[in-house]
Amino acid sequence: MKTENSVFQKLYQAVLVWAEDINQHEITDMIEKVEQSKLYLQAAEQLPEDKVKQFVDNLRFDIKEFIVQNKAQAKHSLYLGLLNESFWKNMQAITDKSQVEWSELDDDFKHHGEYKSGDFIGFGFLECKNCHEKITYSHACDVADCFACGGTSFTRLPFSP
Repeated sequence: MKTENSVFQKLYQAVLVWAEDINQHEITDMIEKVEQSKLYLQAAEQLPEDKVKQFVDNLRFDIKEFIVQNKAQAKHSLYLGLLNESFWKNMQAITDKSQVEWSELDDDFKHHGEYKSGDFIGFGFLECKNCHEKITYSHACDVADCFACGGTSFTRLPFSP
């Protein structure tokens, strides 16, 4: 029983030292950030307006050049593709689906309820007429061939309530 108490006491002391250490470093880090922010603000106040404008223009130019130079890599990036799809999926989750169905109704009439590969579609669900595979489109894009069978003809499915 005594050894159990001494183990708990040592553990308690270790946690106490750890908590004090974190508390001290967090306060120190916050003070350093505030002081650094003050220095940045003082330096910014001393810059002439034309220098600030020049800095902003240069930053915009650099960002634009970075985008242009890396556009090809970004287009084929699996990570950015998944990030994009994740963004659209989250947007789809918060969208009023009844409003989307009403806005897509005109397209459904024009297509007579049938979509082909290459047709442009807003987000929604399509079902392959050949194999009945259900495909989710989370944003407006061109309809692709069925992933399961290569079919090219689809029917739009309604959103679930």
